[in-house]
Amino acid sequence: MSVDIRVYAELNDFLRPDERYTVLRRLFRPHQTVKDVVEAAGIPHTEVDLVLVNGQPVDFDHHPQIGDRITAYPVFETLDIGRVTRVRPRPLREPRFVADVNLGGLAKLMRLMGLDVHCRWDADDAQLAEMSANEHRILLTRDRGLLKRRNVTHGVYVRSDQPVDQVVEVIRRLDLVECLAPFTRCLRCGGAVAAVAKAEVEDRLEPLTRRYYDTFRQCRDCGRIYWPGSHQVRLDATVEAIRAGLDRF
Repeated sequence: MSVDIRVYAELNDFLRPDERYTVLRRLFRPHQTVKDVVEAAGIPHTEVDLVLVNGQPVDFDHHPQIGDRITAYPVFETLDIGRVTRVRPRPLREPRFVADVNLGGLAKLMRLMGLDVHCRWDADDAQLAEMSANEHRILLTRDRGLLKRRNVTHGVYVRSDQPVDQVVEVIRRLDLVECLAPFTRCLRCGGAVAAVAKAEVEDRLEPLTRRYYDTFRQCRDCGRIYWPGSHQVRLDATVEAIRAGLDRF
């Protein structure tokens, strides 16, 4: 038993070069669903936002029939597809994220830009998937297998190699420009950062910091203290590099 499958746009990145941008004939078993067929082709279900079978929208639980033509389209986070039935739950309009351990640099830069990102260094794949599902966080990873876990409903396969390029990729793909608020989150834990009076943190400051600086912010979760020291120039440059990357498109 077989079906024809065609995928569009960046979903082709998950296929072998000789399989891209063409119709594929795929074998399937009676118990398998559209989700099973799509993932057997190598495409994580979190990367798919719309599936048509013979031109009609279906959900992932649909069972294909012999000779069906399946077409899959990528995530339409920035495009209104109207009344067409999505295969995933509604997009997360208050975006929160969890990044796997291999994307620690991306997590830090997303926090720098004011986005809510968890990144646990000791979490295994099962824990990351559970965190994504239970806390309604979009899972960021370069592990296709992790995105294929059934309980992961919102995820992004990060294609870029460098952290600055990665954060630009995620912001553009999920249309997050309006959500950016640099320097409002803790780089260490991701908690919200707020202004704090010098007197409240003075006993925790190094002598030179206490002497030369008067403006401070503090993480409400872990208590880390921030001030506009020499590191601020580097952070400002990073923010500008990310904004410049966004402006190129």
